[in-house]
Amino acid sequence: MTVYALAQLTVHDRARYDRYVAAFLPVLARHGGRLLAADTAPRVVEGEWSHDKVVLMSFDNREDFERWSTSPEYRAISRDREAATEGVVLLLDGIGHAWPA
Repeated sequence: MTVYALAQLTVHDRARYDRYVAAFLPVLARHGGRLLAADTAPRVVEGEWSHDKVVLMSFDNREDFERWSTSPEYRAISRDREAATEGVVLLLDGIGHAWPA
């Protein structure tokens, strides 16, 4: 089942974050991930949102996400993101045939 990773980030070290971004897409693609959206100015429709950026990715399944997120290649570049940002990353199951849950 498709899974989605949703990151909501506040960037406090632009240089380190930009270094992460420069290496991100090739690593994501090599592990079967797809970047679906990345926005620094999302329209807040309801509630309050205090971050600088939101990123939405998809993977064919949870195992592919885990292989990507724990791979030595991703861990090497993620050090810059972890040092340069604060935020949250959520992993969401796609709806599939089990709807409604």
